[in-house]
Amino acid sequence: MTKKINSKEYEAWSKDELIKEIVKIKSTTYGLVWHRDLPEEKIDILVNPDARTPNEMFPNEMAGKPFPVLKEVKGKAIESDKSKLVNLLIEGDNYHSLAVLNFTHREAVDLIYIDPPYNTGNNDFVYNDKFVPKDDSFRHSKWLSFMEKRLKLARLLLKPTGVIFISIDNNEQAPLRMLCDEIFGENNFVGTLIWRKKEGGGQADAYFVTEHEYVLAYAKSENFKWLDEEIPVEEAEFNKEDENGKFTAVKLAKWGNTARREDRPKMYFPIKSPDGKNIYPIAPDGGDGRWRVGKKRMDMLVEKDFIFWQKKGEKWLPYEKVYFSEGEVKKIKERSILFDIATTADGTNELTQIFGKKDIFGNPKPTELIKFFLQYGAKQNAVILDFFAGSGTTAQAVLSLNNDDGGSRQFILCTNNENNICTEICYPRVKKVIGGYKNQKGEKTEGLGGNLKYYTTDFVEAEPTDKNKRKLVKESTDMLCILENAFELIQEADEFKIFKNTDKYVGVIFYEESIDDYKKAIKKIDGHFNTYVFSMGDDPHIKKFADVKGKVTLCAIPEVILKVYREIFK
Repeated sequence: MTKKINSKEYEAWSKDELIKEIVKIKSTTYGLVWHRDLPEEKIDILVNPDARTPNEMFPNEMAGKPFPVLKEVKGKAIESDKSKLVNLLIEGDNYHSLAVLNFTHREAVDLIYIDPPYNTGNNDFVYNDKFVPKDDSFRHSKWLSFMEKRLKLARLLLKPTGVIFISIDNNEQAPLRMLCDEIFGENNFVGTLIWRKKEGGGQADAYFVTEHEYVLAYAKSENFKWLDEEIPVEEAEFNKEDENGKFTAVKLAKWGNTARREDRPKMYFPIKSPDGKNIYPIAPDGGDGRWRVGKKRMDMLVEKDFIFWQKKGEKWLPYEKVYFSEGEVKKIKERSILFDIATTADGTNELTQIFGKKDIFGNPKPTELIKFFLQYGAKQNAVILDFFAGSGTTAQAVLSLNNDDGGSRQFILCTNNENNICTEICYPRVKKVIGGYKNQKGEKTEGLGGNLKYYTTDFVEAEPTDKNKRKLVKESTDMLCILENAFELIQEADEFKIFKNTDKYVGVIFYEESIDDYKKAIKKIDGHFNTYVFSMGDDPHIKKFADVKGKVTLCAIPEVILKVYREIFK
């Protein structure tokens, strides 16, 4: 029901306030405007036209510590094969996790899958430490504010070729589509998949049994490519032959959509049939049609005798000869309705088998559903992010697909620990899937292998004092290791640390006074060193490294981190 507008409410507005409101509406996609930026108790849209939604509050920000860092949880690392990439699990509010990832993984993620709270009003969505009920007048505004903040950070993480898949149901599907149009761009909308999530049941539904959910897909840019399944072309399909070899005949008149003359007027022209008469393309409805190819290509087909003619009644119909080529493949297009992939019951059964008991987690997504998105959106060396990780289905899907096709995909999971979901469900599941487990019947399921590092979010004071800068550097070592994918500690001193990955070294210098000691250490090691040096500004003390300049790549910290945080927290 549309809310009635009382024009008298706006009589107190100044001209500037009215102009601001109009500009705000016109600057958003589809005029998608909601209450933003102020706590609910302070919102008064009639007095403050800039108010759009309640602002999400974080205790750390109120305490003056808005800069997040990561700390590894010792004793929870999992290592099955040193030669494989390290996967990441980050426990904490996903907004803070996404902020950290904007330093470690800016434009480095190939695919994001998320299953956010659906905002049903049934204690599934928490905002400012409170469940949002159905009768909350700011229910949708709070959800949009919550999602907008996270999706904007997530978009920055995607590669130009990247894609995001978002599961959702009818409660917020329409607002989410408009929000994503605004954040990712309407032109980057890949499509909506409809997933049949259950079979049977639903007799308590008001009108009809709802069996489906939606999955919205958005690309980062036009550079994204959907990875269609490709199968070898069988020679038997080429059932005609001439002096050039076996061929199949493909109709030259356009069929399906846009097959009429007015759709492409320049592709309506005559060609000569075997009896010397001019013929024109005919549309499926019998009217004037258009050819499937342009005039230049048609002339080439005629010249090389690449047209196969077939007579039906009194009419000659032209076909293009498409010749068989050894090793040729054809693409198989998937359908937008995912009818029989798997259901939530399958997801529940997976958890039951892993943990040996029921009711571990409500309505988990099945592994096969996530594998579907990975197969079509992520190449074998892709980085996959899930920042609403829940029970950890995405991790299992990545490891399972790697096991199927020999891929080296890497996952990053972000989740809070509400109701101990991270410590008691997500992490144990990943550990069991990597190492193996016994199912409900006591049967052994082999592990899929893999490596994992477990982190929690922590915070550093924001005031740009010397003390805080030094503290940020001290607390940022784990973030630098993630950035460089270097986790093997080679040497540790009070003032510096040296790590190694497969092909390079990484050094972190906490005090500029220890530069000489650091240089002595690296001169004994054969290799190149990406070196992060504490500095009050953006100069990593280049002059002091003149004697080893060919051995090091220098970067000033914490400035390299602060630069990212200034951008995303502005």
